[in-house]
Amino acid sequence: MADLYAELGVARGASEADIKKAYRKLAKELHPDRNTDNPKATERFSQVTRAYDILTDKDKRAQYDRGEIDEEGNPRMPFGYGGGGPGGGGAQGGFRGPNGESFEFGNDQEGISDLFEGIFGGLRGRGGGGGGGPFSGFRRSRPPQKGADMAYRLDVSFEDAATLAGQRVTLGSGKTLDIKLPAGVEDGTKIRLAGQGQAGPGGNGDALVTINIRPHAFYRREGDNIRLDLPVALDEAVLGAKVRVPTVDGPVMLSVPKGSSSGKVLRLKGKGFTGKGGQRGDQLVTLQVDVPDDPELVAFLEGWGGKGRTNPRADLGV
Repeated sequence: MADLYAELGVARGASEADIKKAYRKLAKELHPDRNTDNPKATERFSQVTRAYDILTDKDKRAQYDRGEIDEEGNPRMPFGYGGGGPGGGGAQGGFRGPNGESFEFGNDQEGISDLFEGIFGGLRGRGGGGGGGPFSGFRRSRPPQKGADMAYRLDVSFEDAATLAGQRVTLGSGKTLDIKLPAGVEDGTKIRLAGQGQAGPGGNGDALVTINIRPHAFYRREGDNIRLDLPVALDEAVLGAKVRVPTVDGPVMLSVPKGSSSGKVLRLKGKGFTGKGGQRGDQLVTLQVDVPDDPELVAFLEGWGGKGRTNPRADLGV
């Protein structure tokens, strides 16, 4: 069948009034009552009538102009329609949408009709007329589901969390995996192990490992820094000394300045937690002077009598 506009002898941009005028003229010429002996005229009358019906329906005309239906008003299959098998055994099949979506339908004629109505009724909405979307009425085939995710809890020592030491986790299947702790790890941090969950038709789920950092006997975390209260002897504080100090990386030597008091804070650079930016915090060491219960010290202080001593509570106003 020829182009519908050509059938009526009008231009594509013709108004509805021009289309009706052209149809009335042709209908008078081709009407079967006036051409009983001319079957071609009767056929031509049917064609112009079909063209008139489509072009005077705003929605159908818009669909035709967009190439969504053909000259007989039937839908075109723009997405690679897959029909029935060899020999034309029905309409069972499907097609893929513009974004790769898979659509399928059965072999009943009523279902086919509903599907066509779903597509092209939805396409009508592109012109501002209706909703439903271009694939309305189709049964979208869902992708196969992945297996379920599995949750695990991993206890990590304070030192390992600070130094990002490698860890080993045992899954429910009995499989063991070595994992790396991420920079900036905190208590409650979750690590996703892709494909280590339950099996499913769409592939395995994931394993979700929640990190539990065990508290330490004497370290305390403060952001990326680590705090430690360090006891020092009286003579070490008064005279100054080099003392061994524990860190998460192992013991190091620390210089205690002469005349140090309890509460003085000394800093060990780079001995804290690894932050998200990859830089390590520090270890902050607070000195705690240990005063011994020694008779000789008591006798010395009684003889000294506080000579030259200043008021250590002056800043408190007392």
